[in-house]
Amino acid sequence: MSDLGIVIVNWNTRDLLRDCLQSIEDSQGDFTRRVVVVDNASSDGSATMVQREFPDVTVIFNPTNDGFSLANNLGLRLLGLERECDGKTPRYALILNPDTVLPPTALADMLAYMDADEGIGVAGPKLVLENGSLDLACRRSFPTPEISFYRMVGLSKLFPRSRRFGRYNLTYLDPDVETEVDAVVGAFMLVRREAIQRVGLFDETFWMYGEDLDWAYRIKQAGWTVMYNPRVAVTHVKRAASRQSRRAQYEFYRAMLIFYRKHYRETTPSWLHSLILTGLVLKGGRPLWQELRHPTPLQSV
Repeated sequence: MSDLGIVIVNWNTRDLLRDCLQSIEDSQGDFTRRVVVVDNASSDGSATMVQREFPDVTVIFNPTNDGFSLANNLGLRLLGLERECDGKTPRYALILNPDTVLPPTALADMLAYMDADEGIGVAGPKLVLENGSLDLACRRSFPTPEISFYRMVGLSKLFPRSRRFGRYNLTYLDPDVETEVDAVVGAFMLVRREAIQRVGLFDETFWMYGEDLDWAYRIKQAGWTVMYNPRVAVTHVKRAASRQSRRAQYEFYRAMLIFYRKHYRETTPSWLHSLILTGLVLKGGRPLWQELRHPTPLQSV
């Protein structure tokens, strides 16, 4: 049985993907791994580069860009993580962005961290941006109506050290302290096989953004913990693909709407519900208004 299955979804980030795969290849430690790159119809030769320079990596050529969730699920299914485990199913799955670079012992250290506590279903490292600052998304609270409101009106930025207003990205916590959190980000998301087989794969209703939050939510509901482990630090370029996409900003607010509908709508009073929808439309614009009028059916997972 292999230790680790790594799924990388790529869209037009060839050079960053090369660096990411090289850092995986240079990883140290006594563990086995299998790497799957799902290429979402890139036009920059990414998939060809992987085949030529990293022959041990499996490439899935997705003929269309159908989003982050669906592409990751293609890789997870290829690794056998949707069915009952067999001799080839990895003990852990790592969802990894192509714009990350791993230090040599990052994978071994994260695997050891998970092995030391069977109650951990998901773990993520400290993600550091190119300028040396913390990627705030690497440890988060779930966007409850209250927490989302503080973010949308700017209170989380005005009072980042407040335990009340700073909960969205936990900015009141020391970034170098290990912490149980609600969610880590899909740029580096290490997930236990048993948790995946208990709750299922990504919800493909989320095209981009929010799918990692939803996965963490379901895994926590099933009884596992989600941990932030700052003893491992990984470089993250951030938005290398999404900044090329006009759709990305809309999908961020659409993801918030889907997450809210799925997990909080039934328990939210009408007056607050109206405020939340108004705030989302103001942020997401006319396309989000169309989504409200004709909502995407929620996927059953």
